[in-house]
Amino acid sequence: MNVKRKIYFTVITTAIMLFSCVKSKEFDIPNIACSDSPFDFISISDLKSLYSGETFQIQEDLVVQGYVISSDKEGNFFNIIHFQDKENNPLQGLQIELELRDSHLFFDVGQQIFIKLKGLYLGESNGVYKIGGVFSSFGNLSVGRLPKNIVFDHVLVSCESNVGVEPISVSISELDEKMVNTLVKINDVEFQQDELGETFAISEEETLRTLVDCNDNEMFLINSGYSNFQSDILPEFMGTATGILTIESNEFGLMIRSTDDLNFDQKRCEDLVDEFTSSSILISEIADPNNNAGARFVELYNTSAESLSLKGWTLIRYTNDNTEVSSSIDLSEFEMKENGFLVISPNSEEFENIYGFAPDVSVGTNSPADSNGDDTIVLIDPFGNLVDIFGVIGEDGSNTNHEFEDGRALRNIGIVSNSSVFNSNEWTIYNDTGEAGTINLPQNAPLDFTPNER
Repeated sequence: MNVKRKIYFTVITTAIMLFSCVKSKEFDIPNIACSDSPFDFISISDLKSLYSGETFQIQEDLVVQGYVISSDKEGNFFNIIHFQDKENNPLQGLQIELELRDSHLFFDVGQQIFIKLKGLYLGESNGVYKIGGVFSSFGNLSVGRLPKNIVFDHVLVSCESNVGVEPISVSISELDEKMVNTLVKINDVEFQQDELGETFAISEEETLRTLVDCNDNEMFLINSGYSNFQSDILPEFMGTATGILTIESNEFGLMIRSTDDLNFDQKRCEDLVDEFTSSSILISEIADPNNNAGARFVELYNTSAESLSLKGWTLIRYTNDNTEVSSSIDLSEFEMKENGFLVISPNSEEFENIYGFAPDVSVGTNSPADSNGDDTIVLIDPFGNLVDIFGVIGEDGSNTNHEFEDGRALRNIGIVSNSSVFNSNEWTIYNDTGEAGTINLPQNAPLDFTPNER
């Protein structure tokens, strides 16, 4: 028996004695001889590229190296080791399946390992690549656990010092399939409201719990029903979750090593006030050009000296004398700068062609920005309050003091606050009739209109 096999035989024998004689897991980690032999390395990326759609056995004397990122110490991982190609900012990750309980005693998180690939099998399932032994089902080969008697023939420990691994810090929306089988830290997440009070897992069952961010993006936390923290109650706050990223059916999942991977010490999303009303956001110009219906627009103006988010704000239209909303625009993704404008167009290409610049918001025809002059336009704040209005709901604007057909409605320069009641004295209104105090002077684009000006 050569020296290397003597070392492995001694390690395995020692492990068997420890597992047989010691009931508690609180014992010294056995010493394992490290390896610094020169190898013919293949990168994880190049190894994956060898896969052509079917599980196969690797015949070449190749070695892949990586850094351990998983741990079975708390029982959430079983007979599997996840590793990535670099200590930080990894490009790829992989997993090896093996028959080795308490593998954390031999392969600690952050430890560099070498895996001799000759004789192992490479496969892929649901976008997750893995190496290991093999099993056959109805004649089809799949990657299975590497038998325990040859684990240490294939998996070696580097002599390099363990300096630890750093997770990739991302949000749910930034996750990418290339990150699968790497260590990630998901920022600003919390457990779904209807799961609060539940345990991490149902006893003896793999259980999925839902992590969600403040933008309602979701992913799963995958917990073993045999883990040491199975019966712990899910934390109620928001924070970061660190673990190994996996994927199935195009949905991302996260597996933690222990509850120490969760740092939930912030207020939950619903406790964070990020929607505000304001008297400073108002409708400042509505256009229905006499010479070009494609140049219609609605302009909003922020009269305050600070930027204001429009999260939760909506612009709606009541067509003619309708009392039911005809169309609406969700303004949530926009922010208005101090003393700034938001110009909304139903035909962005024509708008830019006529006025010489692109609108801030491009919407469709028949939207609130596409009125033909006798409709009511209303601004709603995040709490459902009507805060500004042009026209009268339920009244057709034709031949009234809120008709702007073939013209425009321009908010007077001295008006600095919105109003929930229409007051024609706040407006200068041009049209083709001149009824009820309006001005009979059709307006032509672009000369008679002032988008982005006040």
